[in-house]
Amino acid sequence: MKADAEFSREVLILHPDEVVRDLSQTIRNTVFRRLRRNGAVVGLSGGVDSSVTAALCVTALGKDRVFGVLMPEEDSSEDSLKLGRLLAKSLGIAAVVEDIAPALRALGCYDRRDEAIRRVIPEYGPGWKSKIVLPDLFEGAFYSLYSVVAQSPMGELRKARLTKDAYLGIVAATNFKQRTRKMLEYYHADRLWYAVAGTPNRLEYTQGFFVRNGDGAADFKPIAHLYKTQVYQLGRYLDVPEEILLRPPTTDTYSLEQSQEEFFFSVPLETLDLCLYGKNHHISAAEVAETTKLTEQQVQRIYANIDSKIVSTRYLHMPAQLMQPIEEISGVGSSPGDTPVSFVEVDRRS
Repeated sequence: MKADAEFSREVLILHPDEVVRDLSQTIRNTVFRRLRRNGAVVGLSGGVDSSVTAALCVTALGKDRVFGVLMPEEDSSEDSLKLGRLLAKSLGIAAVVEDIAPALRALGCYDRRDEAIRRVIPEYGPGWKSKIVLPDLFEGAFYSLYSVVAQSPMGELRKARLTKDAYLGIVAATNFKQRTRKMLEYYHADRLWYAVAGTPNRLEYTQGFFVRNGDGAADFKPIAHLYKTQVYQLGRYLDVPEEILLRPPTTDTYSLEQSQEEFFFSVPLETLDLCLYGKNHHISAAEVAETTKLTEQQVQRIYANIDSKIVSTRYLHMPAQLMQPIEEISGVGSSPGDTPVSFVEVDRRS
């Protein structure tokens, strides 16, 4: 955006044909030349991000070189599996369903989570459902604290402020889900000699809305530079099924229905897209406020919250820390501009 250009919602509009063309070339170079793999594995959640990632991989690599993995568990919405299957069928790709609930039960995921919830709601037990939520960003103090919302088998709702230990216990237990899913994605990638495609968009990636070594792990991330609004534009261009495009973004992690806004972002995603764009391009809070219909103070608060999340989740982006540099591997694969190796197909599917 030029410094003298007027800020408006149109700043996020793409030329999808050009974006898909350029991304397709980059994906091919990345998978075939830099990673030296034969295709891509994509975890399909039934959401727009994984659907657009899979569709881009099909456009770039061909449907016979993309493999989908659907990984439901006890708390998953029925829509996730249904829409994931719909996406695989519409793209014409091979896909498999891997029920991760038995593995999670064996790891103690559900029991550990319930034990943490009982620290603030002692009666929580079998038949209860729950989610954790943040207050609206514009309510209360700047440093928002998580609460747990629980529903009894009789339908009664309870809400309790989480202590630090209870919050960390719930998050640590539920992180088993993302890490177990990623383990299965890499299993299929290893047996097919494929690369794992990550699915975060720009909001998720920059603000740390992912689990380290879980859904944050991938060999390449095709849409991490795209705002959520732009992911939807590509979804329409790539003919992602309308049912997926109309589905509200969800974490699909907790047994009670939960939006991404109430779990992490605290602001509607379309508004947050514009604020993040404005902040990235040094647009004043006053100008962003005029477009988003917020007050200047509210935009300033969003700007501050973006900075706070980036700082507090910096650990998630960090590679494993070496105590001393290792000269023989320094610089290996360090830049997209590296001279590509000759691609030799290794077909391990037979």
